[in-house]
Amino acid sequence: MAICYLCAMIFPSSLLENAVNEFSRLPGIGKKTALRLVLHLIKQEQGTVQQFSDTIARMRNEIRFCTRCHNIADSDLCNICSDRSRRRDTICVVENVRDVIAIEGTGQFNGTYHVLGGVVSPLDGVGPDQLPIPDLISRVKEDQAKEVIFALSPTIQGDTTIFYIQRQLEGLPVQITTIARGISFGGELEYADEMTLARSLAGRLPVGQYVGRK
Repeated sequence: MAICYLCAMIFPSSLLENAVNEFSRLPGIGKKTALRLVLHLIKQEQGTVQQFSDTIARMRNEIRFCTRCHNIADSDLCNICSDRSRRRDTICVVENVRDVIAIEGTGQFNGTYHVLGGVVSPLDGVGPDQLPIPDLISRVKEDQAKEVIFALSPTIQGDTTIFYIQRQLEGLPVQITTIARGISFGGELEYADEMTLARSLAGRLPVGQYVGRK
């Protein structure tokens, strides 16, 4: 009989304990929630559990990143970049894939994205050279982009990133905008509701009104 001293749980099986420990590694999943999930799987048919396991393993082994915008993809290009109905002359710059999913949920944007995978944050050791900013500049030139929309979370790090990229785009015939600040400063974009995101996109303003203004 295995005893989990950290969570005061006594497991009748080391296999059960190991499974609970693995599930509890996931963000937002505590020991009790992990136990519920594992017990649920135990009740399922073996084929169902095998399919679940195979899907997770296949996702991890075969997942790719779009060579164009760095979004998650199944092949070289993600579904958005390969969609000919999307406007390539409008690029929305976001921090991560969760932001793409959030904006797509509004149904208010028909352009393409550029996923930075982070923001400039010197305190965290993240500099501009660690982000795919050169790829963005190349896309703006190659696609003759008419507008670059910054949809980064309204934080100091987000504003620093916008200011840096704005400087890199100086001299290029492209309009630079940022989503309207319907989201409070210091908030996280992924937690905003769809209505707030939709209104922010519709009411975007020139980036100079928010970033780099003293």
